[in-house]
Amino acid sequence: MNEIPQQNNEKSEDGNIIYIGRKPTMNYVLAVVTQFNSGASEVVIKARGNSISKAVDVKEIVTNRFMQNLNLKGITTSSEELTNEDGTKSKVSAIQIVLAK
Repeated sequence: MNEIPQQNNEKSEDGNIIYIGRKPTMNYVLAVVTQFNSGASEVVIKARGNSISKAVDVKEIVTNRFMQNLNLKGITTSSEELTNEDGTKSKVSAIQIVLAK
C-alpha cells in the first residue's frame, strides 16, 4: 500500500489549525496549548488516515491534563480523495476536532 503524504506543519496560515502528522504527540499538545495561551478562542485539530488516533490522543491530553476548562465545539469526520505519486487515487478518512474556551 502506498503511503499517503501528510502535512507536518503544526500551524496553518490562520494560526488556529493544528495539522497532525508524524511528530510525537506531545509536540501537537504543546501547539494546541500555545495557541490558547496566545489568545486564540478556538483551535481546530485536523488529521487524516493513520493520524486520526493521534488527533484524538491530543484532544484527550489537552482537555484532561492541561486545560480542563475547554469545551468540545464539534467533531467532523469526512473522506478525502488523494492522488498518489503514481497517479492513482485513493480515499482517506479525515477528522476535524474543534476546541473552544
